[in-house]
Amino acid sequence: MHALLILDMQVGLVHGPEKPWRSEALLSTLNALMGKARKAGAPIFLARHIGPAGSPIEPGSPLTELVQELQLQGDEVIFEKSRPNAFAMTDLATQLREHGCDGVVIAGMKTQYCVDSTCRAARDLGFDAVLVADGHTCADTPELSAQAIIAHHNATLAGPFCRAVQAEGWRF
Repeated sequence: MHALLILDMQVGLVHGPEKPWRSEALLSTLNALMGKARKAGAPIFLARHIGPAGSPIEPGSPLTELVQELQLQGDEVIFEKSRPNAFAMTDLATQLREHGCDGVVIAGMKTQYCVDSTCRAARDLGFDAVLVADGHTCADTPELSAQAIIAHHNATLAGPFCRAVQAEGWRF
């Protein structure tokens, strides 16, 4: 079984000063994926990235709260992480195994940080890593547009690090 893992869809990133590319479409995609997961009985995990005390994203900061646009129903596992890799210094791998999951479907933010490192780590930990190619985003950088960053990561990660799928075609 595959679990759904949604990374860092929190107020400070989605509604912050650096606007993520196509965030409205992403939220729709993530809500649809959560609906599919629930229908199939697959667990849903949501990560919130927190920083050290005194930082804008310190524990308890409103910037770390999940955005209200996500259609949460209380059946999700919400956890905090402090590293880009959602497995680092968390019990995510243990929880996935306890839920009987040998695979993880990865979506959310930011493409070049948490999405990338979590895809790579999932495979290294023995999980069938699945990247939702139309289910992650980031903001433009001075060097590259968000669209280019996303396309690059979809191409780079697919194969050696994960399977890349379109949200519409994925079945839990």
